[in-house]
Amino acid sequence: MRLSTCYFIMVTGCLTLLGLLLYHARSADSAARSGRLVRASLVKELQLTDLCIFTEARYTRHPAMADLHSPFQDGPVSFEHFPSGSMIPPPAHLRGTR
Repeated sequence: MRLSTCYFIMVTGCLTLLGLLLYHARSADSAARSGRLVRASLVKELQLTDLCIFTEARYTRHPAMADLHSPFQDGPVSFEHFPSGSMIPPPAHLRGTR
């Protein structure tokens, strides 16, 4: 097999993969749009400004908006100072589930 044939097969495979990734991103965005609309209407109806689950530490007040390094400000293996930090599970992408 010639090197140019291997190159064209590789380029075709990469372009196909890119197309599949773009299709997946578009379909995932359209599926998530309805969830965002529901949450936006709930926020508007309840007149919420910001979610505050716990008042102890800045990284437990709003887990989605937290500084990712603030729980480990004393070191990556330091003990948890606040009990609320043990009540919030890690994000789904870190647990390997969706």
